[in-house]
Order: sequence, then C-alpha cells, then structure tokens
Amino acid sequence: MWEVMLPQDFSKLEVIGEGKTKIVRRMENPDLVLLEFKDAITALDGEKKDTLTGKGHINARISSFLFEFLSKEGVPTHYVSFIEPNYMVVRRLKMLPVEIVCRNIAAGSFTKKYPVKAGSRLKYPVVEYYLKDDLRHDPMMNEDHIVVLGILPSIEEVKEIKELTLKVNKSLSNFLDSKGITLVDFKLEFGKDKDGKICIGDEINGDSMRLWDKETGRVLDKDVYRQGKKLSEVLETYRECYKRIIGEEPKV
Repeated sequence: MWEVMLPQDFSKLEVIGEGKTKIVRRMENPDLVLLEFKDAITALDGEKKDTLTGKGHINARISSFLFEFLSKEGVPTHYVSFIEPNYMVVRRLKMLPVEIVCRNIAAGSFTKKYPVKAGSRLKYPVVEYYLKDDLRHDPMMNEDHIVVLGILPSIEEVKEIKELTLKVNKSLSNFLDSKGITLVDFKLEFGKDKDGKICIGDEINGDSMRLWDKETGRVLDKDVYRQGKKLSEVLETYRECYKRIIGEEPKV
C-alpha cells in the first residue's frame, strides 16, 4: 500500500511536465507523481483544440476504473489512486518513447494505409509500434527498430510489451462487450519503474480507445470530435462513454 500525503491545494505542487490534456506534478514521495486531467480536447496533432467542461473528470475516472480492472486481471500498471474530481496518483515511470496500438477492427488511419474495408474485423489483433517524435510525425516501427535504436535493450522486452498489450486487449474486449461496447482499437504507453519492471502508464479512456456501440455502431469516443461534431454532441458522447463503463452518471 502507498501512503499518499497531499496538500489541499494541488496547484502548489511543482509542475514537472505538461501535455495537451494532462499536467504532471511532483509529490513528496519521489516514487509517485500526480496526474491532473485537463478539460482540453485536441485533434490533428494539436492544431484543433477546444475545452469541454467536465472532460478532465470523465477521463480521469474512466482511466482509474480501467486501471483498477486491469490490475485485478494481473496487468502491471502505474496506477495508485483516484482523487476527485480529476486527479490520479501514479507510480513514477521512465516512459518509453513509443506508442503501442492494438487493432481489432479496421478503422482510422489503418483503412487509409492499407487495402482493407473500414469496419471489417481483422483475422487477429494487430499490434503496431510508433516512435513518439513530433518532428518525424510519429513513424511506425517494428520490433527490431525498438532494439536497434536503444529504446529497449532486448527483443525479449519488446515481446513482453506485445504480450501485455494482447492481454489488455483480451481483458478489455471482454469487459466492454459486457457493457454493449465493441473495442475497435486502442493506444497504450509503457514505462519502467525504479526496479526496471515494465508497466502501463499514461491513460486509458475515450481519448485513447475507439469504442463503438455493439448494436448500432454509434461512436462512443474522441472520433466524434475528429469528425467535426458540435461540442455539445462531443461532450454528450464522453458522458455516455462514462455512463456505459462506470455504470453511473458523471459527477460533473
């Protein structure tokens, strides 16, 4: 168990990192950090951006819920605890500059790059690796690239990440199916803790997953924003995603 001591005013905690949708703050325990989820929503590599009131709470709570679920499934994650309304206490990881994408159904960029019909189920889950490099527009990598570029020291650790990704896919697919949701694809980020153990970090929510209603095909994720829908419709989609996964209405 982690003992977490926090000031009431989290804004007093030093900011040690900030991205488009999250702020990372230093904590008294050097092995922990505080993630603050913003109400920001972005697309097109940040060129399109808006604010959705309550989105930070929704994404933080869904991430916390799913990390707790995955921990029970035996998947190592950085998650420690959730703090209302939009904070997660997590273990500090040395993050790998790689995004791992797992695809079950052809959608998004996959259908633009390859001759496959949008919406068709793939023969088996496809795992892809992308280098996190804005200047090079996040190029796709293979397992050898990850080792040759020194991101991981051995092909065995790359295979460990792939195995964990497929385990997450199986567990999440079954869970979401029970909620009437199809897991189309999702993105994971990994890091190593102070002992060198590989763990899942970052977040898991409607920003990092494609989710479709199992019966109607209705989009329940960030794609509604990418498609240019009205912000009111985008927010309602995020709220519906929360309700379906958590089983209750969002508190904000």
